[in-house]
Amino acid sequence: MRMRSWYPRRRSLRLSALGAVAVAVLLVLTGCASLPESSAPQALGTINRQPTTEGPPPPIAGRDPDLLLRDFLQATADPSNRHLAARQYMTPSASAQWDDAAGTLVVDKADTLRESRSGDKATYVIRAHKVGELAGDGAYRAIDAPLENKIEMTKVDGEWRIDELPDGVVIEQTAFAKSYRRYVLYFVDPTGTTVVPDLRWISVAKNQLTQRLLSLLAEGTQPALASVVRNELAPPVTLRGPITRPNNDNNDVGVGLGGVRIDFAGASGLSPRDKELLAGQVVLTLAGAEILGPYMLLADGKPFDDRFAANGWSVADVEQLSPAVYSRNQIGLHALRNGSLVQVTDSGMITPPGYFGAVSNLQSVALSPDGQLVAAVADAGRPPPEPPRTLMVGSYGGNAFPVAEGSTISRPSWNADGTAAWAVIDGERVIRAVNDRATGTVSVQEVDISALMASTQGSTLRLPITELRIARNGVRAALIADGKVYVAVVERRPDGKYALTSPLQLALTLSTRAVSLSWLTADSIVIAREGNVDPLSTVSIDGSQPTPQISQNLTAPVRVVSASPESEYVGDSRAVLQLQYSEQAADRFWREVPGLNGENSVPVLPG
Repeated sequence: MRMRSWYPRRRSLRLSALGAVAVAVLLVLTGCASLPESSAPQALGTINRQPTTEGPPPPIAGRDPDLLLRDFLQATADPSNRHLAARQYMTPSASAQWDDAAGTLVVDKADTLRESRSGDKATYVIRAHKVGELAGDGAYRAIDAPLENKIEMTKVDGEWRIDELPDGVVIEQTAFAKSYRRYVLYFVDPTGTTVVPDLRWISVAKNQLTQRLLSLLAEGTQPALASVVRNELAPPVTLRGPITRPNNDNNDVGVGLGGVRIDFAGASGLSPRDKELLAGQVVLTLAGAEILGPYMLLADGKPFDDRFAANGWSVADVEQLSPAVYSRNQIGLHALRNGSLVQVTDSGMITPPGYFGAVSNLQSVALSPDGQLVAAVADAGRPPPEPPRTLMVGSYGGNAFPVAEGSTISRPSWNADGTAAWAVIDGERVIRAVNDRATGTVSVQEVDISALMASTQGSTLRLPITELRIARNGVRAALIADGKVYVAVVERRPDGKYALTSPLQLALTLSTRAVSLSWLTADSIVIAREGNVDPLSTVSIDGSQPTPQISQNLTAPVRVVSASPESEYVGDSRAVLQLQYSEQAADRFWREVPGLNGENSVPVLPG
């Protein structure tokens, strides 16, 4: 198979443009919703509240037991001093026995139901629906289950107090959204070319946030990712001394302007590239948390790099590692129209030369990120019982050849480096069509998916798998299995083979089956589902922030969705439509893409 030598010219990125992209991405990630219903997660509550000597406010005097219990559920959202605010609502013995570290549950609006009350004693039942659970390191996991807790109350000096309650913390989601904020820790992908997000939810004063984030980085990623990412802030590299402002001032570090100064013990032994990767982890993590630079990074007391000794590091110095930059669409929009691949330009449709532009039997298409290679599912035109679908792989403007066949083949998805196209055969076999660019040959490799059906952590899924999309960093995969949405970890085994592990179900509250999905950013997914009520929604990779998308101009059903950080495309019952993220949120609506009308048109983006 001949490979064409043309590569699309990389667009230059000015710092101002990058800033606009970063803001747009931030709005997508944090401005869409909170957990899970608010549209304003910037309502940070205790995030920017500085510690006071007075401590949390005491319970209201003379409060009836049911109202006191509701006040208690609001107070549990403040985790400081081992949930001191909540302990004030307890008797001394209950406070001493209550283990707040046993787990944290986020619930929807809780009902407080009186079971009995006589004299100075009362028993209440808290009933709610669990929507998520929070680990001690801030990792969130979406869940969907009922909750029922019995609470015993008694009067102490004439005031009602909680005397018995289960261990663990229960937080209503409205209170959670006010006190906690989602932050992104960054770790290095296996190839050392970009960073991988790891989401955490934290409630901490702003002047303590820098220390908290760096401590979490030093503790490492969540267990599911531990074997597939790198952490440069790991032994022998540790934090050395206090984190200060660049002028060595210890007051309000990370608050407002002024930057931060961080010294890393053991970092002087790192290679220049590893120092750059460590800087990328630190700078992108802190910048994403609105902790402003410059970032003075030291290795055993000396600057990481003499180029940044005077003015420190900035986001621009590590932007090439940023997921927002790494995952930009460099080749523009393509489409599948009447069974043929076309390139969509401002002037109209251009049919590429070669096999994929000449045939009219293609069912789905995937382009490698650099636009060099194509994988497509074709209608083989064979009568039963012969398999009706064929997976074809070839160069953009050249020939193609079959690599697999089946009764059904999912829409292919390419690795970020274009080394392999992934697809699901007959809903139960995941394969990688591995391309050797040196020889032009393609080999088929089976992917182990046994862990998806027998997961010891996270969720298990049921076949068939109808959609599979590899994240642009290659570390995660998003799947639709039996109409439900999951994210899994892409694990490369020592023998060079691959497996999908640690499945986590997302969008648990979808009332209809998912039909298509796409990576929107490195930590969020857009989902198309059956029906005409909220046919599109986004969700974070930890299951938080499920958010219906605007549906103005869409005509259900939505058949397919394909997205990038800059824009999103769908194929509905009438045409291909576009949603542009560069526009103000109030001005966004779905616009038809000229020339892509009808049910036989499907948007195609790289990946």
